[in-house]
Amino acid sequence: MKQAQLIQIMNTRGVVYFMFLVFQLYTHSEFFSDEAGEDEEHHEEAEMSLPGATLLLAASTLVVAACSEGLVDSIEDVSENFGLPKAFIGVILLPIVGNAAEHATAVTSATKGMMDLSLGVAVGSSTQIALFVVPCAVLWGWIFDSPMTLSFRNFDTACQMVTVFLVSQVLQHGNTNWLHGVMLMTTYFLIAAISWFIPEQS
Repeated sequence: MKQAQLIQIMNTRGVVYFMFLVFQLYTHSEFFSDEAGEDEEHHEEAEMSLPGATLLLAASTLVVAACSEGLVDSIEDVSENFGLPKAFIGVILLPIVGNAAEHATAVTSATKGMMDLSLGVAVGSSTQIALFVVPCAVLWGWIFDSPMTLSFRNFDTACQMVTVFLVSQVLQHGNTNWLHGVMLMTTYFLIAAISWFIPEQS
């Protein structure tokens, strides 16, 4: 399949995903609401006004965008100066640095016995990247004429399949133990080792 045709398919999928978000968040949000959970929640008064929160969010987004731009621009130099493969930087180092706060929250919650919160933070972060950030990147690439496709390498696809299968097996039991942790960490280190030796993508 030609690159132009592949890009058109990805753009179409991005539009369909955007329409699904409108369906889920606006037109038919009642289908996805947890009525029982809403009844039990104790709503607290907001400490910041809506305009103030919006302004703070916009300012934070600009700062994060500037930091991300500098981080991405430095990958080439870091790879050459320290001899680190770009695949290892993208798969291992960047996620660790970018999600350090979430990692700390997940570990702290787990040590306090709040496993639901810990799993929610860990799994929720991955789901957000896979189901929101990546489709948005496709749409933004289309808008700014910087094409991005979802045509991943065999290694990337295999990693996604293995991790999804393993996490689903761990979560379906409704409880966790140290063996689950060993399985997850072993898979993580295996992916890290393979990403170190995998050839660079042309």
